[in-house]
Amino acid sequence: MKRLSFLLGLIGAIGFFSAPAGAAEKKGEPKPRFVAAVDAERPDALYRRGESVTFVVQLRDEGTPVEAGEIEWALTKDGVGPARTGRAPIRRGRATVTGTLDEAGFLQCRVTYQAGETKVTALGGAGVSPLEIKPSTPAPADFDAFWGAKKKLLAAVPPNARLTPVKSPRENVETFDLQADSVGAPISGYFARPTGAKPRGLPAILTVHGAGVSSSNLSTAAGWAKEGALALDLNAHGLPNGREKAFYDALAAGELKDYRIRGRDSRETIYFLGMFLRLVRAIDFLTAQPEWDGRTVVVAGSSQGGAQAIAAAGLDPRVTFFAAGVPAMCDHTGALAGRIAGWPKFVPTRENPPPAEVVAAVRYFDGVNFAARTKAPGFFTVGFIDTTCPPTSVYAAYNALRAPKDIFSDVRAGHTNTPAASAAMRAAIVRHFAAMR
Repeated sequence: MKRLSFLLGLIGAIGFFSAPAGAAEKKGEPKPRFVAAVDAERPDALYRRGESVTFVVQLRDEGTPVEAGEIEWALTKDGVGPARTGRAPIRRGRATVTGTLDEAGFLQCRVTYQAGETKVTALGGAGVSPLEIKPSTPAPADFDAFWGAKKKLLAAVPPNARLTPVKSPRENVETFDLQADSVGAPISGYFARPTGAKPRGLPAILTVHGAGVSSSNLSTAAGWAKEGALALDLNAHGLPNGREKAFYDALAAGELKDYRIRGRDSRETIYFLGMFLRLVRAIDFLTAQPEWDGRTVVVAGSSQGGAQAIAAAGLDPRVTFFAAGVPAMCDHTGALAGRIAGWPKFVPTRENPPPAEVVAAVRYFDGVNFAARTKAPGFFTVGFIDTTCPPTSVYAAYNALRAPKDIFSDVRAGHTNTPAASAAMRAAIVRHFAAMR
């Protein structure tokens, strides 16, 4: 218990809940002259359908409130038009915008301020009865049969796990490069365990990656092992680990450039088919270790990693808890209900109606449908101004989960896990570990 509780003090030290790429402010850049912020009048930014929502806009010029001027504003349904637009006066650095939403969802307020050639834009968001957001389409009737057949194919492939020792970044932790066979690409990751761990004494945690192309993270696995867990940090693409940056950059610009939407017109060719089956194979490995406690399996990640965490829980009953930070791949067919969808936005919104084969295929890879099938408790984070994995899509998946659940609402956050959100995710995992002891 003492070891696991100490995890709460490790924010940033282990780092698998760090912000998705591009979310952090670039170091060394000068601070902008004008800064705008948009916040719902209520601190929790939560309202009921049809209730008036007031956004407060604050505008500063080098830290001083702008005395007078005008903003342009646009209100949308989480970025989906038609937009209601207008102008509002600024008085002593402050303006207000008021609107309503007559359905469950999110009201997004985008404001623009022009000063000469300088243009400043800011977003604010408010949840409108978000716990009433439903899936945009039902799951395919053969969803379970499809994935059951794929798991049978995986089970027919012997894992043939290969562990190669690598230098550990932590004392009293053994670390290894793991390669194991799967359907298609192998699983590849860094595995870590406490030195001298006793049989059947440790919980297992699988950490999974956001979008992009990179090596597995050795420090992530070693950090969790230092605190008393069997830990595997999984490479999303089954690539070799520990290679030079140029190796991964070349793949990201070439062979894997379009992986996000590759094969989207068929459930048999969507790229994530292999990625999701590798989750099951990774759990096969962890639960085969003699040190595993025989009870506890946690899967955690953010963005694309959040999508993988939900998918793992929906595919594998061995998962006892999952943590999904700002999860991607939720409610792919949102456009059919006049709503926004999550990354990678499979369904082309410029085509009306959208391609029927794409709509049919992507429903087999929707976080909404995986969430509805797991009995594992889950923890989500959501950014109210996230335009990559919009809050409407995240809540569609969260609401589909029938098991015990909780969600951390980051009212002022975009596509990132803030330190507060990261701390909440870690605390949820620690509580689960403690409860399973």
